[in-house]
Amino acid sequence: MSREVSAGKIYRRLLHFVAPYRGVLVVALVGMLIEAGAAGAFAKLMNPMVDETFVTRNPNVSLVLPLAIIGIFVARGIAGYLTDTFMARAGRSIARDLRVQVLGKYLRLPGLRFDTEPVSSMLTRLGSDSDQVAQAAIDAAKVMLQQSLQVLVMLGVMLYTSWRVTLAVLLLGPLLAWTMDKVGRRYRRIGHRIQESGAQLLQSADQALSNHQEVKVYGAQATELSRYTGQANHHLRLSLKVESTRSISSAMVQLMGAIGLAMLLFFAGREAMQGRLTAGEFVSLMVAMLAVIPALKQLTNVQGMLQRGVASAERLFDVIDTPDEVDSGTQPLDRAQGLLEFRHVTARYPGQAEPALSDITFEARPGTVTAIVGRSGSGKSTLIKLIPRFYDIESGQILLDGHPLQDYRLEDLRRQVALVGQQVMLFDGTVAANVAFGEMQASDPEALERAVRGANAMEFVERLPEGLQTDIGAKGGKLSGGQRQRLAIARAMLKDAPILILDEATAALDTESERLVQGALDTLMPNRTTLVIAHRLSTIEHADQVLVLDQGRIVERGTHAELLAMGGLYAHLHRMQFREAE
Repeated sequence: MSREVSAGKIYRRLLHFVAPYRGVLVVALVGMLIEAGAAGAFAKLMNPMVDETFVTRNPNVSLVLPLAIIGIFVARGIAGYLTDTFMARAGRSIARDLRVQVLGKYLRLPGLRFDTEPVSSMLTRLGSDSDQVAQAAIDAAKVMLQQSLQVLVMLGVMLYTSWRVTLAVLLLGPLLAWTMDKVGRRYRRIGHRIQESGAQLLQSADQALSNHQEVKVYGAQATELSRYTGQANHHLRLSLKVESTRSISSAMVQLMGAIGLAMLLFFAGREAMQGRLTAGEFVSLMVAMLAVIPALKQLTNVQGMLQRGVASAERLFDVIDTPDEVDSGTQPLDRAQGLLEFRHVTARYPGQAEPALSDITFEARPGTVTAIVGRSGSGKSTLIKLIPRFYDIESGQILLDGHPLQDYRLEDLRRQVALVGQQVMLFDGTVAANVAFGEMQASDPEALERAVRGANAMEFVERLPEGLQTDIGAKGGKLSGGQRQRLAIARAMLKDAPILILDEATAALDTESERLVQGALDTLMPNRTTLVIAHRLSTIEHADQVLVLDQGRIVERGTHAELLAMGGLYAHLHRMQFREAE
């Protein structure tokens, strides 16, 4: 498929987003027609203004013509206001619709998408790309319609005034069309590259700023700045190419306009000498021609806006067209008992030769704790992400209460799972809103308070200025790590799900915070199917079973005491931690 055809299809698809705002756009179109008509009327008014005022000196028009000019410009001003206001309303509404649709789509995409596309790129699509698309769909269309109507009306005035002179000037038309086509092709080549470059630039800055402590400690300021400078220079070169194209095209249009004016003067002079053109008609032709030149210049410049919008739309449609998470289950599930069975499960990340997990088989019963340990990269996190189906398996089966996970609707399946991770995600809002999160928003206030107390969080929440209604800042930035962790446990307590997943929930805490968090976990874990990824092996001594992973396989299993007695990998890891503790 050629890029021209592709751009046309993308623009036609964009028009579907315009459909809900047809009424608004009709009002704007009426305003444009009035604007163009008023401009044409003013150009034509030059004819009697010159002939009647300066040639025949007719006193009857001395009041009528000035009043007519005022009336024309009042009508044009009102029409321009209607056009600008209603086009802006449609354009900004389309940008809003795109943002909402794309964010909604991201939230329905498989977990693998978030492994392959950085969040900074997603933010670029939601931000500047959505604005660029609105410009392409509405702002560019506004300029094209407005200026095209201006050109058509002025050409009509010129043809009506002197068709011979107008036809002679129109000989420049094919050359002008060729220039605009060349400009459009060049914009299309550069537009998509500029959008990708902008996303990379944002990603590079995001990495450097988010990891500023590591950058400073390891003396990487120069390296990161050099990387960012290289990408910024690349973005600059692309931007200058666009500006160069715009400038050359504008200069070409102005040159052709000058040639057109010269031709107008030449042929109008010949017509005047033969008595077929009055002074007033010549001025009307001149005013109309002078109005056509800037209109053509704007039509050339709009190519850049249009092609940037098409390139942005291509990036947004790439997200919208990505298949959602597979959610074809029909088995009803209100509250699970919590019996989890892994049967010969293999999972692999796309593009990886070796599977992340191979032939995993185990059973986790309600009321028991299953600990998962192993070296970094052994597949621990991948294993637990299979339970809420953030990733899908390659082969084997995972069963919940005797049914494969795929038999359940994703919404029902995930309602059975509470997750407390090492990196707690809190949102900008109050303590209460962060604990009673998502589907728990309508929770009973007494249940909310019980969850906060059960998580050993009330001791610090009571000291906050407004208690449960205190705002904790973006990502819970006003709280310490241990406090954030206890709020995550309170959230899990309030959810009261039959399956609890703890992903190194105490790994990053100091001893005091770990003691408080571990006490909260001891309150949370009974009567559930609990799976624990443990960094500190001392925290899983009482687990009902321990699975030891290595290179994606279960190499040992048993209780803490049994595994120590075996003297294998688990005992080795335990001895290493024991020595570190000493």
